[in-house]
Amino acid sequence: MLLSIDDLSSYYGQIQALKGISLAVEQGEIVALVGANGAGKTTLLNSISGLMQPREGCITFDGHDITHKSPVDVVKLGISHVPEHRQLFGTMTVQDNLLLGAYHRRRQASRKQLEDDIAAICAIFPILAERKNQLAGTLSGGEQQMLAIGRGMMAKPRLMLLDEPSLGLAPLIVKSLFEVIATLREDGTTIVLVEQNARAALRLADRAYVLETGKVVLEGAADDLLQDERVQATYLGGH
Repeated sequence: MLLSIDDLSSYYGQIQALKGISLAVEQGEIVALVGANGAGKTTLLNSISGLMQPREGCITFDGHDITHKSPVDVVKLGISHVPEHRQLFGTMTVQDNLLLGAYHRRRQASRKQLEDDIAAICAIFPILAERKNQLAGTLSGGEQQMLAIGRGMMAKPRLMLLDEPSLGLAPLIVKSLFEVIATLREDGTTIVLVEQNARAALRLADRAYVLETGKVVLEGAADDLLQDERVQATYLGGH
């Protein structure tokens, strides 16, 4: 098991956002987290990546207890978090944003290795090669999302946490991004995907967990959940 979460509870002050969540992610899977706004999906990703400190429960990654590790230590272990709203450095260039994604590798990776990594990302997202010297804040929404994923890839993660990658993007861009996510999995990256477009997420994922008010209420193979009447009625707009 690559990622295991056991009875996890996280709070914002006195407000409990996660209520005893347990889930597991196998190496090489895409696991989707489905639920309405406020269900706890982003809080769960933030708890895994160290941006939030859980109050109860345990998070284990590749045999390491990461429950209370810092975001820097979590990245070093092989987890990359592509947050909602991208959170790029808008006054820095595309190239510099990509290099920041490899910050923790700066002592091990040679300049040539980093250049090769950027070239590989630009092969996946050709527009980033054209925009390499452009400020990130001047990119379109779709280009910024490509850059955010590219920056996450620069960390060479074993597990990538993707929070709402399709938010606000045109359907053609979304289709392209989901193809890239599928390619990342084929290349060996395990993915936990939070996605408002539940139908698209379930079509892409191997398995999924449905969250409601901080709890897991359904789990199973993504194909099975696509056919589940409750999921269809609540998240897929009916049959």
